[in-house]
Amino acid sequence: MSKKAILVGCNYPGTQGELKGCINDVVRMYQCLIDRYGFMENDIYVMVDTDSSFPQPTGINIRNAFSVFCESAGPGDSLFFHFSGHGTRLPAEPGSNDNTGYDECIVPSDMNLITDDDFREFVDKVPHGCRITIVSDSCHSGGLIDNAKEQIGESTKCSEEGELRLKDFLRKRVGNSLDKRGIHLPLRKFRHGRHGKADSEPQAQDNMRGQGGTINRALSLSTLIAMLKQKTGKQDITAENLKLSLCDIFGDDTSPKIKKAMVYIVKKLKSRLNGSGAGGKLIGIVGNLALDFAKQKLEEKASGSSKRARHDNGILISGCQTDQTSADTTASGNPDEAYGALSNAIQIIIAETDGRVTNQELVLKAREILESQGLTQRPGLYCSDNHVGAFFLL
Repeated sequence: MSKKAILVGCNYPGTQGELKGCINDVVRMYQCLIDRYGFMENDIYVMVDTDSSFPQPTGINIRNAFSVFCESAGPGDSLFFHFSGHGTRLPAEPGSNDNTGYDECIVPSDMNLITDDDFREFVDKVPHGCRITIVSDSCHSGGLIDNAKEQIGESTKCSEEGELRLKDFLRKRVGNSLDKRGIHLPLRKFRHGRHGKADSEPQAQDNMRGQGGTINRALSLSTLIAMLKQKTGKQDITAENLKLSLCDIFGDDTSPKIKKAMVYIVKKLKSRLNGSGAGGKLIGIVGNLALDFAKQKLEEKASGSSKRARHDNGILISGCQTDQTSADTTASGNPDEAYGALSNAIQIIIAETDGRVTNQELVLKAREILESQGLTQRPGLYCSDNHVGAFFLL
């Protein structure tokens, strides 16, 4: 039996979304794994964005490391993945069977998003008898393993209210990029919510600063786009063409979830328009493509559902619910002592229990600690029933 870990910290230095405590979280967790849980130094893979001597936590580097990590595991192994950084979320496609109504994402150092569907694919590669624990100290981290059972949390109760129709989502996201390719979607006003405000994708506020030296570990869409522009030099990225821009920027390295959706829809849309006479049929074409893609995803999920029903070896401990922000805290006022609120709570609990704490106890105790600190984020636990009472990393 072996124990292996991947620790990822993104402080995003020099950007609008810069954080202070993520690298500190990695340093503390690294030592904790060695001192408390018997991990060997050579079996802990560290990626940080503040030191070029370490592998950089880009989207493709994280995905490649995670894929090898899971595929090389054997029965009896214990795997651990800890991410400390920004999170975001995008509306899920209707019919995609997403249990929160959104695609939760972590934000690597290069902004090449990694989605909850990506995490699901990684976890499904883990062999029976091997356990993988994921701690994501980031915003919108509830449900980060797609369709994992929510044991502690409230994220799945918000899915009906939060889900947006794919027609509107497509029209808003890809319209500009399709225009550049000679494909024009008809203009249409967005639906209005209960209070007369236009619907839009839910994101954290532009001002990430909280109270008492805290920073929200969430990126508003405007900040995410600004950071992408800064890193790539591309100034034509907008909310309307974000997903296609990600595909254009990162190519084959784009999240498989985003790439499959955009490539499928754009290719099919071009194909159907060639013989459609465009015009009035366009809304119907986009709607049919949405249904086609949703059907394809449902078939893909169904093909793996029986396997998942027998054993789901993924355990997710999230920093908050899917609609909440996680705190990056500088309680002492010294940035060198900054930390993620969840990561810090975990360290406190491990010290108090000498590391012998169940997954359920860890999350419940973390909730108590964060509430006592005046923070509103509520950590969650997502796993199959047999992992609820299992010891964390033991």
